[in-house]
Amino acid sequence: MTGTREPRSRPQRVLIIVPAWNEQDALTQTLQDIASSGEAVHVLVVDDGSTDSTATVAADAGALVCSLPFNLGVGGAMRTGYRYALRHGYDAAVQFDADGQHDARYLSPLIDQLVDHDLVIGARFAGEGVPYRVSPARRAAMKILAVALSRMARTTLTDVTSGYRAANARAMRVFAAHYPAEYLGDTVESTVIAVRAGCQIGQYPVEMRVRQGGVPSQTSARALLYLVRAGVALVLALVRRWPAVDEDDAVEPTVPTAHQARTPHRRHDEPRGEQP
Repeated sequence: MTGTREPRSRPQRVLIIVPAWNEQDALTQTLQDIASSGEAVHVLVVDDGSTDSTATVAADAGALVCSLPFNLGVGGAMRTGYRYALRHGYDAAVQFDADGQHDARYLSPLIDQLVDHDLVIGARFAGEGVPYRVSPARRAAMKILAVALSRMARTTLTDVTSGYRAANARAMRVFAAHYPAEYLGDTVESTVIAVRAGCQIGQYPVEMRVRQGGVPSQTSARALLYLVRAGVALVLALVRRWPAVDEDDAVEPTVPTAHQARTPHRRHDEPRGEQP
């Protein structure tokens, strides 16, 4: 990336992408949380091959729904979301977990930061609110990754495994074409891809809630496995070649447009909220 960029305005058309796999129990509250944020956004729930009523719950709440025929993982679901956003002319997209961990209070400041950055990470370890609790071994792995990616991005990044992130159109073009599907690819590797494609990376401190369901493992064995997998993801991202993406580059997505699943609810061209 060369030259000086023109000043950018705050994104006006923003899509919230919610990858969801069997999240019927937590999804209603998550969508209500987004609706209460005060942002005039549209919400796309990417139903990642769920076997429960995730798609129906999302549609009943007024969200756009794109149902994948089988489970692709977060990476595949997010690539679908980014391609949908580009196809429909959105200026920015925010990844938002379906399980209730992400707090919609931070949507506005994350979007604000896109004036100066292409990708903004909602950082759990940046001094905001109650410290996010993870095992010491897992936290050590996160610190190692943060140091490595901070050097690559030439900025301070404290939480490169956070899935709460906002991307402008430039970063979306990168992710629509190259978003990884491997474990940790949606966080670690995608950040490396963005850096190597010439995107400017930033972070904003956020507080995340505890997981609404399930019990995260804190064993030393799993923490070691996490570190090994993270290292592999980082190495893969470093050795692969990623092309730079110019502001005028276009993408021609091949995924279907969002649709309502299983039963006819709201049409896909009637998104949540008003058009910005």
